[in-house]
Amino acid sequence: MKKTLFWGRLAAAFMLLAITAFTAYAAGGAKYAFNSKKALKDKGSAKFNESVTALALVNDMKTGWNLGNTLDANAKSGLESETSWGQPLATKKQIDALSAAGFKTIRLPVSWKNHIIDDKYTIDPAWMARVKQVVDWAISDGMYVILNDHHDNFENEGAMSYGDGYYPSSLNYNESLRFVRNLWAQISLAFNKGYDEHLIFEVLNEPRLRGHAHEWNYNPSCTACKDAVSNLNKLNQLALDTIRASGKNNKNRFVMVTGLAASMNSFTSQSSWKLPNDSAEGRLLLSVHLYVPYPFAMQNPGVSEFTENLTAELSYDFEWLNEHFVKKGVPVVIGEYGATNKNNTEDRVKWFKFFVSESRKYGMVACLWDNGDWNARNTFEEKFGFFNREEGTFYFPEIIEAIMETLQVDFANKN
Repeated sequence: MKKTLFWGRLAAAFMLLAITAFTAYAAGGAKYAFNSKKALKDKGSAKFNESVTALALVNDMKTGWNLGNTLDANAKSGLESETSWGQPLATKKQIDALSAAGFKTIRLPVSWKNHIIDDKYTIDPAWMARVKQVVDWAISDGMYVILNDHHDNFENEGAMSYGDGYYPSSLNYNESLRFVRNLWAQISLAFNKGYDEHLIFEVLNEPRLRGHAHEWNYNPSCTACKDAVSNLNKLNQLALDTIRASGKNNKNRFVMVTGLAASMNSFTSQSSWKLPNDSAEGRLLLSVHLYVPYPFAMQNPGVSEFTENLTAELSYDFEWLNEHFVKKGVPVVIGEYGATNKNNTEDRVKWFKFFVSESRKYGMVACLWDNGDWNARNTFEEKFGFFNREEGTFYFPEIIEAIMETLQVDFANKN
């Protein structure tokens, strides 16, 4: 009778333990769920230079380029997704050409949720290996690499299901927590001791209220906007803590964080957004995207002439970022910038010269957004193609020359 009672109590205890564990996981309490046996693990060895400051790092990053519409394509799963948005496979030859042209930094936008292979948030190891291959090509050229989580923001305000990515709302926080935590744990496992300070993590790309009226512009009187900032703060902190917990070089890795939509508006509109607390000192970078002034840089049709009266908004943004972040020891990385092709190369050259000059004046690095689409024959919308990936040449060499020449003039003035 006593044995029966003992085993009965033991079974009940195990049942309670299982129920508690499941309840904690359902509420976002479990740490990691992914299949660690399938996860790619970093076997390299690189010495991380802990003496490099954030300001020195960003200054050395000089100027960057985005491999857009490639690894971030999320229309398909598997390795074939890389070309699903019409761009060719990334190659070492492409990276070599960019490095030779003077780009010191490459930003790798990567989508992940379409590469989950089970019910535990496990990322396809073949996909992780492919991302790692491209990272290694750039690292071997002495470039800095920004590796991020790109198009994984759920597409509307409704309730998410498993594998839908993340959404910065209280309704979807628990599912977002599980996705972000498991994703960054796996990235941190694959990229750690084998990479020094030349590899930078960027937590989330343009996290926002997709489908909402204020998707792109924070509104202080909007309840959903306030809720989004609160949840984004938690997700940024969660991702950073997950990276740091992986140890080794990731204890000190430089990490980029951003506000809603990576927009200036999310910082300047009296929101409660804040930088996460970091166990490492001086290792955070602010990420922001600047397509300004909007009528010239992105709006279709907008305006095609870059006149002096359009410089004020750009100057204000740079001055504000300098005052509120750079001067306080938090360098700024402009993860995306550019001016869409409106058959106005001469004016775009003027814009690029002014933009690069302003960014370097305040010690910021800017990464050119390149989606491969350059032909403005029918429309001016999203024509951000600069590098011909098939030929290894540039569609607008005048613009690239303007960037590099302005960079050199800026350094000459500083020295």
